[in-house]
Amino acid sequence: MTLKLDKVNRGPHLSTLVASSISREIAEGRLKAGDQLPTEQALASTFGVSRNVVREAIARLRSEGRIWSQQGRGAFVADEPNPPVLTIDYDVSQQGDAFKSLFELRGALEVKAASLAAERRTQSDLDALKQSLTGMQDAPYGSVAWLQADLEFHRAIVAATRNTYMEQFLVFVAERVRDSILAAGNQQGSDEMASTTLGEHNRIYAAIADGDPVAAARTMQLHLDGAAQRVGLPTNTN
Repeated sequence: MTLKLDKVNRGPHLSTLVASSISREIAEGRLKAGDQLPTEQALASTFGVSRNVVREAIARLRSEGRIWSQQGRGAFVADEPNPPVLTIDYDVSQQGDAFKSLFELRGALEVKAASLAAERRTQSDLDALKQSLTGMQDAPYGSVAWLQADLEFHRAIVAATRNTYMEQFLVFVAERVRDSILAAGNQQGSDEMASTTLGEHNRIYAAIADGDPVAAARTMQLHLDGAAQRVGLPTNTN
């Protein structure tokens, strides 16, 4: 069995890169059903990462139904992919059209989520949103810390919908969008852009806090249009 595995670039998304590389080996037939993956130590050495990164990648592949593992034996390629599991490979989401489609899907879900959150939010939800806004305000624009606080803000919104399926799906998509933005490095920072983006989030928060579903949907759509422009995507002109 000859695998085409190379060291991965350093960055905050190492486990995603490792998981995608292994997924590609499976998709292209170099790793077949029933094959045992190299040991954690061997994979860590091959990719030039820590064993913790490899463990995270293996856990992700296992949750996606691509591999199974057994204590004391190691990890193995699954006999069949698990059809109900949605997967979006990191390298696929880097392609322009795929990233645009992913961003559009996220937008369609988040506008509805904001509307529902305005109707159903509790004080605990508002506290979580405020905490995320503080994290964004305290972090450099476009940094890993900023993007993480941004993601937590959107997670808090969808959590406020009390819709478990929407929460699971939207968090999955939003994380892939974040990984793609981090990898592309196409979010240039400036004080003006930071102020604009934070202002968009504050207006979403205000609409949700006011319990106004129409305003929440509108402010979320305006934010997503602005976010698309900031990462170089065309916005909806309708």
